[in-house]
Amino acid sequence: MRTLVVYHSEHHGNTEKIAKVISAALDCRLLKSDETQPHDVSETELVGFGSGIYYGKFHEKMYNLIEGLPPQEGKMAFLFSTTGSKAYSAKAHDLFKQRLREKKFEIVGEYSCLGFDTALSPDGINLGRPNEEDMKAAREFAEGLKS
Repeated sequence: MRTLVVYHSEHHGNTEKIAKVISAALDCRLLKSDETQPHDVSETELVGFGSGIYYGKFHEKMYNLIEGLPPQEGKMAFLFSTTGSKAYSAKAHDLFKQRLREKKFEIVGEYSCLGFDTALSPDGINLGRPNEEDMKAAREFAEGLKS
């Protein structure tokens, strides 16, 4: 199955770490959000969209990418994110899934884990996250998508 993982990782590289694990497990192409063109998405059957959670939402660049796509009838998508607080990830995923559904994607899975975050504290929270356990869980999530 032709698969693509698209991500946006703004500050600490948390989402990039997870994106690399997922794309390696799926043996697929990995693109940053600002490098992705509509034809990159149109040429695939399964697309993963990943972002850090910024004030309760996926990054604006991910929304801009989705807005620029034509309807993707018959395409499958999954979401993944890193977040400073799990309290924000469910709402952020729901908002982004709504946009994907508007573009006719079928949502087949989602994954989220904690990530190092300095937005709430200058010293940061979740130091060392995502960690090996998070990476293993992301790998297992991706392997589950193969079926």
